[in-house]
Amino acid sequence: MARSTGRMRKDSERGADAGAAERRKQILTEAGKLFAARGFEGASMREIAAATGLLSGSLYYHFASKEELFVAVYDANIRMVSEAVRKAIEGVEGAWARLEAAAIAHCETLLTGDRTAVLDVKFPPGLLGVRPRLIQSRDEHDRLFDSLIEPLDLPDDVNRNLFRLHVLGALNSAVIWYRPSSHLSPADVARHVIGVLRYVRKGNTPAT
Repeated sequence: MARSTGRMRKDSERGADAGAAERRKQILTEAGKLFAARGFEGASMREIAAATGLLSGSLYYHFASKEELFVAVYDANIRMVSEAVRKAIEGVEGAWARLEAAAIAHCETLLTGDRTAVLDVKFPPGLLGVRPRLIQSRDEHDRLFDSLIEPLDLPDDVNRNLFRLHVLGALNSAVIWYRPSSHLSPADVARHVIGVLRYVRKGNTPAT
């Protein structure tokens, strides 16, 4: 009887853990939508709680502050984009082909679905206290692109750090202007970004 009771307790705890994990995932999804639409300052914990079906006080059971919630959303989105990039470059041969595949995966993850990925290069003053943690997460994704840019046949005078900033800056800025109704797909945007950089790197200048 005691053994059966112990098993039931463990099953109950596993069920509770699964429920908490699902609730956390839901919170991150809804918070990501609001942060992407309104920014950190514009999205309130009350609105996030309401979107998740929680009372405001219940939201603080999962996250101690809005800053902590933003960090969790940011980390989740960085992992989502990085995982998509790693999967996309598996088995791809050629340095430029790998970079293009990575750029497409990056752009598609940003611009499809609920478009909840928050990858701002600038953080508002309200995030000053957690900025080092956000930069650490972003740097991990940057290093992934560094590894793809390193083998490119670029001229010796090209700064590869600046080249990576050009690539990611162009891809990330698409969330500002891109519309799903556009005749361009996210993959088209990514191919154009890499295509232009590859063209210029050869010493060519666009036709006027």
